[in-house]
Amino acid sequence: MTFHLALNVDDLGAARAFYGCVLGCAEGRSAASWVDFDFFGHQISLHLGPVAETRETGRVGEHMVPMPHFGAILDAATFAAAEARLHEADTPFVIEPVTRFPGEPGEQRIMFLRDPAGNALEFKCFPDGAGVFAA
Repeated sequence: MTFHLALNVDDLGAARAFYGCVLGCAEGRSAASWVDFDFFGHQISLHLGPVAETRETGRVGEHMVPMPHFGAILDAATFAAAEARLHEADTPFVIEPVTRFPGEPGEQRIMFLRDPAGNALEFKCFPDGAGVFAA
């Protein structure tokens, strides 16, 4: 199963450059006011409009992160490729790529960032798929 998420952006060109070129997401259908992307197997629709406000109210370790946020859980190779493309594009991170809970249940690589419109994203990678819901 996959999800569909629709978000507002303030510049479709910047959104296309970020999601298509930087993240490597394939573009789908589009019109003058919106564009769809294959977001790691899920559909996101980016529409021109007022961008939803986020605030740093979520806690991840010692960091406060933007809420709400969305993202994807990626396999190791895809996470590493996305991390490299984001660094190559000089994308500023809210939280630089880091391993959380090393050696514990739920060990994961994470990175937090914002798209050009300010929408907050989190990417995760678990060395063991069972770790996604480990307590």
